[in-house]
Amino acid sequence: MNESLATISVLIPSFNHAPFIEKTLRSVFLQTLPPNKLVVIDDGSTDDSVEIIEKVLKDAPFQARLIARENRGLTATLNEGFALCNDTEFFAYLGSDDVWFPEFLEERIKLLQASPEAILAFGHAFLIDEEDNIIESTESWVDFDEKRILEHLLNGEVFSSPSVVYRSRFLKKHRWNEQAILEDYELYLKLAQEGDFVFDKRVLCAWRQHAWNTSRDFPKMMNEWIEAQNRVFGSKNLDLKKLQKQLRFKCVADFVRFGYKREAVKLFFENLDGAKSLSQIIGLTLRIITPQFLFQANRRRKMRRNIKKYGNLNDYFKLNQ
Repeated sequence: MNESLATISVLIPSFNHAPFIEKTLRSVFLQTLPPNKLVVIDDGSTDDSVEIIEKVLKDAPFQARLIARENRGLTATLNEGFALCNDTEFFAYLGSDDVWFPEFLEERIKLLQASPEAILAFGHAFLIDEEDNIIESTESWVDFDEKRILEHLLNGEVFSSPSVVYRSRFLKKHRWNEQAILEDYELYLKLAQEGDFVFDKRVLCAWRQHAWNTSRDFPKMMNEWIEAQNRVFGSKNLDLKKLQKQLRFKCVADFVRFGYKREAVKLFFENLDGAKSLSQIIGLTLRIITPQFLFQANRRRKMRRNIKKYGNLNDYFKLNQ
């Protein structure tokens, strides 16, 4: 297999990320296996994103196009962008505040070419703050097993979108649900029933975290996981109901972590029959009774430790000229 013969399209959906969009674009320009084309759709930004994109795209070493229009939402933008990019074998999108490392596309295409029927390739990601400090790695969250992808997803163990490259022919059958709160989760559930996902343990991308990220509104995210599962598999599926009890009980820990202690207590008692073990019950009980300021202090300590361990994106490569 020769990855240099692969055809790849990249979409960047842009929205109000003026401080970060240049780094995102230049991370695509630096790919060791460049895409055949890049489409940037600005979804009604009210900051300086469009002006910055227009300026930076002049340096693009391959075909690049900007579409600037009124706001329609991320999932609509993804569907529109894929419709403009579905003439290539592979497709990937990158959020306008996220970053790929230079070898990202090359390594993902190698994985997909080694597994000709695989639907997508994914991997771990660094989490970065607004100053490009690396505050965490998804390596510490879950060790994905390629043979248990659907189980991971149903258990709320979801990989980050910047880490994914798709085989385009599968996206022609399954598109993004434009009514979904989480853009990718329902799509992943559908695709996981079509075939294999291949996994690379290496960290080849960075996923930016802001105070306003959807992932910070954890109750909304958990409810959308469950609603998406019901839409895909049917709300009366008894096996799914059991799994959802287990998912809700597991999520008590994250409710506490994100500061939703009252909701965590309610979730704990309503889903106690979803506990997998006595040790899980004891562990979550201890989490609930621990003062919130101790959790916050521990999170800050872990963040400082991770920044010391991983450093800053600039320690890996330069994204500005």
